[in-house]
Amino acid sequence: MDRHQVRGALLEAGLSPEAFELEGVHEHVPVPPDFWFLRRSSGGGWEIGLYERGVHDVRQRFDTEEEASAGLYTALTGRPAPF
Repeated sequence: MDRHQVRGALLEAGLSPEAFELEGVHEHVPVPPDFWFLRRSSGGGWEIGLYERGVHDVRQRFDTEEEASAGLYTALTGRPAPF
């Protein structure tokens, strides 16, 4: 599952669209005060974390977009990714 698919899965799980941001797929304007994010890492790979009060706090790094998408789903729902 990629960023496009995890967006649908998170919304279907009942999460608010403002609870997360997915680079290039689901971005906020204006930026809310806090949300979880999935983005490309500057060193390669992907990362997920929490944005709060202007600071990106990276919680996990992954080699692939698919692993990062599954990690974000689990972090936000507390359940294994359904994909």
